[in-house]
Amino acid sequence: MPFTPGRPLAEAKADLFKALAHPARIRVLELLAERERTVGELADGTGLELSHLSQQVGVLRRAGIVDSRRVRNNVICSLSDPQTAELLAVARRMLTANLRQGQVLLEALHGQEDAVALADAPRTTA
Repeated sequence: MPFTPGRPLAEAKADLFKALAHPARIRVLELLAERERTVGELADGTGLELSHLSQQVGVLRRAGIVDSRRVRNNVICSLSDPQTAELLAVARRMLTANLRQGQVLLEALHGQEDAVALADAPRTTA
């Protein structure tokens, strides 16, 4: 549910992140960050069946993240706010930084010669 006056901001933020908390919805948003798309294009881009896609887009619409409009026989979806694309970009940067830190730690652990590393070495059977 979008923010409404009198509602705690932390609650509204939690609902926003709940709406984002599904891989299919993230993929829909990634596609919409490129440009507005028809539901058919979203189905092709996500690999979701139309019924499942409709449910996911509905969650995003109710959260105020996605807008949709009907043009003749097509439903066209778009991001309600271009900052959504920025939010996805920040999430990507956070994940990338986290993976880099993990890689540095892995490399540091790999080079360690201590009792734990020796105990973890493959054992030969006699």
